[in-house]
Formats: sequence, structure tokens, C-alpha cells
Amino acid sequence: MKLRILAVGTRMPDWVAAGCNEYGKRMPPELRVQAIEIPLGNRGKNQSAAKAIESESQALLKAMGPRDFVVALDVLGKTMSTEKLAVALTDWQMEGRDISLLIGGPDGLSAACLARADMRWSLSELTLPHPLVRIVLMEQLYRAWTINANHPYHRS
Repeated sequence: MKLRILAVGTRMPDWVAAGCNEYGKRMPPELRVQAIEIPLGNRGKNQSAAKAIESESQALLKAMGPRDFVVALDVLGKTMSTEKLAVALTDWQMEGRDISLLIGGPDGLSAACLARADMRWSLSELTLPHPLVRIVLMEQLYRAWTINANHPYHRS
């Protein structure tokens, strides 16, 4: 099983890469997380946000596998506790399908990406900056694994 984070936006600040790398190296070999950055669509004075979202959407859809279990991070998605994420992570591992976790751009994900998603997940009702979402997602994946592995990290 492969875990892929497909995130719109490139050239993240160094602290984002450092945080994601830290949690990434803690993950066990069977749950390595691959981050794939998708360039932002053009958002100029004469460009509509819809065109940018469509460009980003095409790249996201192309980056995921046809059999992937797709999780769209979406403010309107369902929330879940870390314990429920741990259960979901176990279920995903048992299914053996690759997992693609989608982080949209500043205007969110397209209807096509949301329709392709097997699950819509909201990390919070708060509006989080996209760089922070990447770190929160990596930390929660790591924390979910620690719960399943009975590792003391979750209790610290």
C-alpha cells in the first residue's frame, strides 16, 4: 500500500518540509508517505478561479491511480477523531489499495475531484493555511499509526 499526499502548491517554506520530513521518517517502511506537489493554476487579473481549479483538478486526477482509495480534504467533509483515523488506516491497509489524500489549492477542489473521492474528510472547521495542513495531516497519519502499533507517542 502506498500513501500519497497530492497537494496543490509548490515552494513551501522550509519549516513545512522539515515538519513533513520529520513525521515521514518516523513512519514504518510499510507506510511510507509520498508527497506530490501540483502546481497552482494561473490566477491572474484576467483568469477566473474556475479555470485555475480545473487546471489543478486535471493534474490531481492524473497523479492518482485508477484503483486508489481517494480521500479529499474538504471543509464540508466528515470529521473524525485520531482514534477513528487509526481504524480507517488499519482498514486501508487490509484493503491493500493505494491511498491518495488530496489537498486542494486556495479555492478548494473541483467537483470532479470531489466526485472521484471515496471519502471527504474535514480536518477542522477552522480555516487552516495550506502549508500547515500538510504538517497536521502527516502528524495525524503518524499518530494513527502509533495508536495501531501501541507506540507511546499517542499518550505523550
